[in-house]
Amino acid sequence: MVLLAQCLGALFGLLAIIFGAFGAHALKKRFTAEQLSSFETGVKYQMYHALVLLMLGFNLNLDSSLEKYMVYCFVIGVFLFSFSIYGLCISASKGKKLKFLGPITPLGGLFLVVGWGLLLYSFIGNLI
Repeated sequence: MVLLAQCLGALFGLLAIIFGAFGAHALKKRFTAEQLSSFETGVKYQMYHALVLLMLGFNLNLDSSLEKYMVYCFVIGVFLFSFSIYGLCISASKGKKLKFLGPITPLGGLFLVVGWGLLLYSFIGNLI
């Protein structure tokens, strides 16, 4: 599980840099200001959680069920949240908005919130 968190953290970080550059240069001419802002939000959240996954992978054993669920929540959350935003922005810029992606974004956000909640719960459990 440690290696999974580290590899996916590195992959998400790598893709965030690529998508950020792509958005800032190639998509700037095609996107509206609102679409560009949404795309950038997806990139930021992806990078934040890439760093979280790396920190978890380097600082925890990730052998308990709680820690595994935490990693799964962050991975699934990033994928659903950020990638649905990318799909929405790109499809909207082409005039064919994929509306089914709209409800997926908040579901991804919910997974991220649960991941953070599990992290907090883990810390509180260590205090007691």
